[in-house]
Amino acid sequence: MTARHLIVHGRVQGVFYRDWTVETARDHGLAGWVRNLPDGTVEAHLEGDGEAITRMIAAMHDGPPRAAPTRIEQRSAEPQGLGGFTRR
Repeated sequence: MTARHLIVHGRVQGVFYRDWTVETARDHGLAGWVRNLPDGTVEAHLEGDGEAITRMIAAMHDGPPRAAPTRIEQRSAEPQGLGGFTRR
């Protein structure tokens, strides 16, 4: 199992980015969570198959139709053994 911690920059709040992330992560079979941060970014924790995480991050560069992500900071993280993907 692999885990990644992400900070997504750009127009990602108020455009259903978190809801889209939950749905898309579940479609990829990933566990984790996503939440808005006070500075306008979105923070996410993904865990699961490494290839699925890579595909998910690639999709997150586009996001839902009204979003405009500009960059994604990412780093390795410790898997938390989460079941499912939630919005915080």
